[in-house]
Amino acid sequence: MKTLFLTFFLIGYPFCLLFSQIGGDGTYRFLDLTNSARVAALGGTQIAFTDNDLDLTFYNPSLLSDSMRNQLSINYVSYIAGIGVGYASFAPNLRGPNAFAVGIHYVNYGTFDGANETGQLTGSFGAAEYALNLFYSRTFTSQLRGGINLKPILSSFETYNSFGLAADLGITYSSKDGSSATSFVVKNIGSQITTYYQNGDRENLPWDLQLGFSKKLAHAPLRLFITGNHLNKWNLSYQNRPVDVTQITEKSEGFTSLLMRHFILGVEILPEQHVTLRFGYNYQRQKELSVSDRPGLIGFSAGVGVRIAKFSINYGIASYHLAATVHYFSLAANLSQFIR
Repeated sequence: MKTLFLTFFLIGYPFCLLFSQIGGDGTYRFLDLTNSARVAALGGTQIAFTDNDLDLTFYNPSLLSDSMRNQLSINYVSYIAGIGVGYASFAPNLRGPNAFAVGIHYVNYGTFDGANETGQLTGSFGAAEYALNLFYSRTFTSQLRGGINLKPILSSFETYNSFGLAADLGITYSSKDGSSATSFVVKNIGSQITTYYQNGDRENLPWDLQLGFSKKLAHAPLRLFITGNHLNKWNLSYQNRPVDVTQITEKSEGFTSLLMRHFILGVEILPEQHVTLRFGYNYQRQKELSVSDRPGLIGFSAGVGVRIAKFSINYGIASYHLAATVHYFSLAANLSQFIR
């Protein structure tokens, strides 16, 4: 266990010193997009779980376990402005303390009309980004697991292409009865390997430190979640961005508001064995995207999960703006159940 913590420290610490930006100050921002209907319904980011849902390894690679062997998962997101987001993963049937899985994450921004500086059309072009996910985890004790997700990245916008490499590091400690879990994750540490144009400056990746906790209540059909993200940077407000201070008219936020920007809350209600209701709240999303006099349901999310025959089906819905509601769909199955 000491070796695991030392490895995480030596890998993650140099990046903590180099990067401290969020929200548009780096490249490959699609890595932050939620693709799981379950996690979307719980607020957009949760990292502490105790069950065998393969989709969850995308958010915390230490959740990968041998109980996910032969599991296949497919996700699709009907994102804003017709943008398509997808993710698929598979865990091969390998037994032992080490577990492996592979996934592919993509964003298709659609087709655009190109034009030169005079406005003359030059033809259409596409834009898309892809990340291969290579998962590895190891069980150290019955309660402690660690994992890594290595992510080669390809980003293509018209004739501009970039290749990068990132990694997620995670560790999870579960209670003996499996009712609670505590997780720590270092997200998206890495670098651009090639820039979008020749001799360009390398841009930062959207790296993040996250700490999460979940607890299933003993005498109620509830599972509670809380995750703190962007723990590497205290002030996440718009006022903290490097702009001309004379343009800022909003008053600065107090301590409580700045603190709440870091936390995402979620709850699962388990009324029946094969049905799960989910709700989440993302304070940071509400503060960034809501209209001051019409906040509506910005920052809130909900969803449902059902098990039908050999399939697990999940749906999530999240409100990003008065004019932008995002729908998430997930389908999973264990292929071992189809082989007799």
